Amino acid sequence: MLIDSHAHLDFYTHHPTERDEVLRRAWNANVRTILAIGIGQDPSQMHLALNLATTLSGDGLPKIYASAGIHPEQAHHATPEALDELTRLASHACCVAVGEIGLDYYHLENPEIALQQQAFVAQMNVAVQVGKPIIIHCRTSELATPQSKQRYGAADAWADIIALIAEHLRPSGLGGIMHCFSGNVDDARRSLDLGFYLSFAGNLTYPKAQDIRKAAAFAPSDRILVETDAPFLAPIPFRGQRNEPALVAHTAAALAEVRGISPEELAATTTENFHRLFPSTRPAA
Repeated sequence: MLIDSHAHLDFYTHHPTERDEVLRRAWNANVRTILAIGIGQDPSQMHLALNLATTLSGDGLPKIYASAGIHPEQAHHATPEALDELTRLASHACCVAVGEIGLDYYHLENPEIALQQQAFVAQMNVAVQVGKPIIIHCRTSELATPQSKQRYGAADAWADIIALIAEHLRPSGLGGIMHCFSGNVDDARRSLDLGFYLSFAGNLTYPKAQDIRKAAAFAPSDRILVETDAPFLAPIPFRGQRNEPALVAHTAAALAEVRGISPEELAATTTENFHRLFPSTRPAA
């Protein structure tokens, strides 16, 4: 049994039955639980993932849980009203996390760094208020366009995220997930020291992802998760195609190979880790 710890299920709207088809293929691929990420296209759509978690159920469908959050690209919309709505959504039993939230120093058109950090801190405060872990989005300017590199300069999204978590979240004892972990071993160590889990996505399978694979081998077995980030980041051999939760099996197989264990052991380990981080998702004995 596998768990997809990060999928944007509300994005499957190309035709009326697309989402149902995606979910049934996930079930057939032995994906039994999916964490639907509630960011939508902007904060006015944060509720969509929770709507899915509370309405989609039945034989042959994975169990769905939700998160809610304001993506750093939408930090300029983190108004008091939006934060109040986030608090309401995050208080729901089926909403197990606040996210994805964080910092993005990649896209030239993103909000200013100070505004992104302000929105990030405000949402960590919501997480502390409702007692839920957070899901981190971190993207640096390292591989960005020359214009983005010039705009963000020496700013380091990893360093800023780690510092802000240490100040505003760590004292509460809460942790969370480093979604689509794309850092190196040092980034992994700093994240682990703050109580975070590392979730690996399809980019783990890409030929140039040597640092990610080194971090995947380094991480302790009780702190790893797998995800798709669907419909984005399809793993090899589907790179460039529309991703979906069923394909988490390919990332899981790659992670198992990096760690020198069987896919079955990897599935059992990541499933247990997910339930430990989100106890309310553990099936009744």
